[in-house]
Amino acid sequence: MQPTTDIPRNQWYVAAYSREIGAGLFARTICGEPIVFYRRQAGSPTGVAGSGSTGVAGTGPVVALADRCVHRRFPLSLGSLVDDQVVCGYHGFTYDCSGTCVAVPGQQRVPPKARVAAYPVVERDTFVWVWIGDPDRADATAVPRAPWLAADGWTAVSGMEPLAARHALLLDNLMDLSHETYLHGGYIGTPEVAQTPIEWEVEDDPDGGAGVVRVSRHMADAACPPFYARSTGLSGRITRWQDIEFHPPCLYLLHSRVAPVGVGPRPDGTDPDARHLEIVYALTPETAHSTHDFWAVARDFALDDVSVSDFLAENNRAVVRQDVACLDILEDVMRTETDGGQELSIKIDSGGLAARRLMRRLVDAPTSMP
Repeated sequence: MQPTTDIPRNQWYVAAYSREIGAGLFARTICGEPIVFYRRQAGSPTGVAGSGSTGVAGTGPVVALADRCVHRRFPLSLGSLVDDQVVCGYHGFTYDCSGTCVAVPGQQRVPPKARVAAYPVVERDTFVWVWIGDPDRADATAVPRAPWLAADGWTAVSGMEPLAARHALLLDNLMDLSHETYLHGGYIGTPEVAQTPIEWEVEDDPDGGAGVVRVSRHMADAACPPFYARSTGLSGRITRWQDIEFHPPCLYLLHSRVAPVGVGPRPDGTDPDARHLEIVYALTPETAHSTHDFWAVARDFALDDVSVSDFLAENNRAVVRQDVACLDILEDVMRTETDGGQELSIKIDSGGLAARRLMRRLVDAPTSMP
């Protein structure tokens, strides 16, 4: 069963962090579609561009339009933003927030077909999500959550690394964390990760969606890797839990728990002696063979300690870059194997194979997905 390069449509994908989109035009390709993003004015009495309002530029809701002018296909992201309208930098075709062209050079009449696609957008948990597919089917309530990234009692660091490899390779990587032992030694890897069996399950979606894959690895007595020792202050042997959720096609959550050996949650479910990190990835295809690798680490301890934040940001980025280097190589290998190559899977691949099947379900039956 080889990873697929197919990209599911009619799905929500993370396009950017909220902080990336401000008062200017921001370009990013999502699922092979070039898109220009910007923020509308906030505080406008009418919300209508050109109304003479004194709205604050770059602080309102996010707009997403196809990044190609209908006239000669010049990228709109290389133009300018005037009030809430995008002006093409080549011939001045001007578009409002709905993608409708409202002005063309040299004539009063605007051709009725002069418009570009507008994409539904949801801003949530520091992420900007964009809907790729039929806009009439976009359901904002279906966007999965990562509340720790913006919740009280948590502090988060985050970033994004470009990956010159397909979405499926990053998904395989994240669903099987046994590679931490070998690829990430000195950061998060210890022998116990690869030695400990996993438990996994698929939770069906009662509303007809793809479902959720869950993979768990609980280590009762493990070495404390530098990533946790330096950030939490724990030393010696620890209990370490890795509980994964994958919400196809984009959101990956790793609920990470570390505590001294022998310390577990109390009968009432509280866990005051542990340190918790919520590690979030958004796997967004750029093209069939490249991916936006968004990552974030939220913690419930040392909330105001900037040195801990700096350490986690630097070290998690180093881990991600190790993955990127590995997966870029794998992408090159797969491109040269015209016969599809050979692949052998074992027990620890069970969760990853389940995730592949759910992705395949999204591709093969898009009309049944919300």
